[in-house]
Amino acid sequence: MSLSLNQWTTRRWSLAEAVDGCVRHSLPAIGLWREKVAEQGLSESVKLLRSAGLRVSSLCRGGFLTGGGLPGEEGKRAFARALEDNRRAVDEAAELGASCLVLVVGGLPGVRPGEALPATGFTRDLAGARERVAEALAELAPYAGERGVRLALEPLHPIYCPDRAVLSTLGQALELSLPFPEEQVGVVVDTFHVWWDPRLFEDIARAGRRIAGYQVCDYLHPLPEDVLLGRGMMGDGVIDFRPITEAVLAAGYTGDVEVEIFNADIWAADPDEVVATMKTRYTDVVLP
Repeated sequence: MSLSLNQWTTRRWSLAEAVDGCVRHSLPAIGLWREKVAEQGLSESVKLLRSAGLRVSSLCRGGFLTGGGLPGEEGKRAFARALEDNRRAVDEAAELGASCLVLVVGGLPGVRPGEALPATGFTRDLAGARERVAEALAELAPYAGERGVRLALEPLHPIYCPDRAVLSTLGQALELSLPFPEEQVGVVVDTFHVWWDPRLFEDIARAGRRIAGYQVCDYLHPLPEDVLLGRGMMGDGVIDFRPITEAVLAAGYTGDVEVEIFNADIWAADPDEVVATMKTRYTDVVLP
């Protein structure tokens, strides 16, 4: 495995700056975000990456597939919009040569990320939301496969179930992936989201070659008021990384290890210092 910088860890860097930073810090891979690619321009982004010789460990993100669970025409329109956006994301991933397109599948239909519950226009049908994800995958997996792109289902910590991901465990993500060829649909192991799961090691072993991405950051305690920003530098929180890394390796994963951190203090810090610390912690804390 090799170390990869997810763009969100050094969020204030543009794509061009992040590519330059990876080269200066001798990192062989980068995880991209669609917003940053759009700011740079897709064609220009491809040129920068190829010129630098960087692998794209992932493109984030596709997903938000659950809106089809809304009733009537509203649900039909939401489902069609989600499929259209995800097909665009697949095309972008193919152009960038990304190892996978990360899917954050979406929360309860009608609940917007980070916002209060609306008075009307949402549903509490959790099982139905998960069914909508399965329906969307049936549409998207063949499309992705034809373009050589692997969809990677990312389970998120249960605190994000209402508004971001109705998949909360690696096992749930794995079950949704199984109807499809492993080269079309895999799963992401993100330590922040799955460290707590008592079945984690069993499900990592069961996932095997379906592990499409391994992302690391720590789980801070206590969490900040904005729980989205509760990710810390490895070694600053409660996660024991080595056993998880050992399990991912034993399952046959040979891809990059991506450091993805959402944290206001880290975003405010000097990105070069953040990357230097990231490299040290990767060696001292994450590797077996």
